[in-house]
Amino acid sequence: MSKNVVVVGTQWGDEGKGKIVDWLTDHAKGVVRFQGGHNAGHTLVIGANEYKLNLVPSGIVREGVACYIGNGVVLDAHHLLSEIRVLEAGGIKVRERLRISPGCPLILGYHAALDRAREAAKSDSDKIGTTGKGIGPTYEDKVARRALRVYDLFDRERFAEKLRANLEYHNFVLTQHLGADAVDFQTVFDEAMADAEEIRPMVADVSAELYAVNKAGGNLLFEGAQGTLLDIDHGTYPFVTSSNCVAGQAAAGSGVGPGRLHYVLGITKAYCTRVGGGPFPTELDIETAGVPGHQMSTKGREFGTVTGRKRRCGWLDLAALKRSIIINGVTGLCITKLDVLDGLPELKLCTGYMLDGQRIDLLPMGSEEVTRCEPIFETMSGWSGTTFGAQSWDALPQEARAYLHRIEEIIEIPIDVISTGPERDETILRRHPFGA
Repeated sequence: MSKNVVVVGTQWGDEGKGKIVDWLTDHAKGVVRFQGGHNAGHTLVIGANEYKLNLVPSGIVREGVACYIGNGVVLDAHHLLSEIRVLEAGGIKVRERLRISPGCPLILGYHAALDRAREAAKSDSDKIGTTGKGIGPTYEDKVARRALRVYDLFDRERFAEKLRANLEYHNFVLTQHLGADAVDFQTVFDEAMADAEEIRPMVADVSAELYAVNKAGGNLLFEGAQGTLLDIDHGTYPFVTSSNCVAGQAAAGSGVGPGRLHYVLGITKAYCTRVGGGPFPTELDIETAGVPGHQMSTKGREFGTVTGRKRRCGWLDLAALKRSIIINGVTGLCITKLDVLDGLPELKLCTGYMLDGQRIDLLPMGSEEVTRCEPIFETMSGWSGTTFGAQSWDALPQEARAYLHRIEEIIEIPIDVISTGPERDETILRRHPFGA
């Protein structure tokens, strides 16, 4: 009997989802991206090789696994093709194994121009921290029902007609409202038509193919991007991404029924990070050498895969994690980067907040209230031994096991997987998601 697993980030992204998806692919026939775009950054370390993926699903480095880009993804075809060429240069077969939904909205040159111009026009306190890739403006076009989609690429006249109409509208906004340069029609059109011929062989009915895999008894792995607290509906709005990053989006964003999502694995760092603007209740100083936040930043190599920006760091926020568990219907957790905490004499867990004089145990909705939250901490002993590369529960220091047990007690969800390093075998398995 087939089983489908959804992998989602439970924080503000950058939780280490790519490594876990790759690790789980030995039990899957296919890996599916279902939201976001090339603003995602998943880093995989396989032996001596390091792969940085933005659009291609993380299953691509596991030989024989099919990869799918579902209709919920906004697609920059030009970027996708450049990513494919890099992988192919490394000896990985991509085109034979990658399938793209014809329903994906296309990211075109004017979307990125709008993204950058809007962010530049904001004051420092109002900047969202966008990657400037054009993700948000493309989702706007989708909702406004003017988006060009992958299937439009294969009808030159229809594509040109829609593109002219869109550019008339967006160039007005760029030049008259944002004071930016207009985007040239011919440049966008010529690039899109050249890309169309290259991606045409990879375009397929993804929904039907996923159904066929399950019908034949194959397992599927759905790979989320970003994180729950960046979700457009449930995150710290407006400091969020432009898509739904939660487990339920796996159904809508790939064309499978929600009843076929059997297990939700929530990926959670042993501490918290955030890139860009927005509230962060447990944030620490990352600049002063010798303090916990500095260790998290340096030892954890906390720099964005896509932007290269330094990530903000803080103690693990269990009140925010409980909110994510509720939203996603998390079955089990995977704790990543536990080794980054090695050597800290004292650790803190945020168990709730004081908000306007009252204690609350769940992250509130909206950035204004989250900004006013004062974290309530529980202090625990750290450990002097190492957790790096540990492959069994008993190999962890007693204090590390106590830390993980306390997390389970507070959130009332089991920790099924613990990642202790970037390599596949640097993983502790307590319960397998495909066997649960």
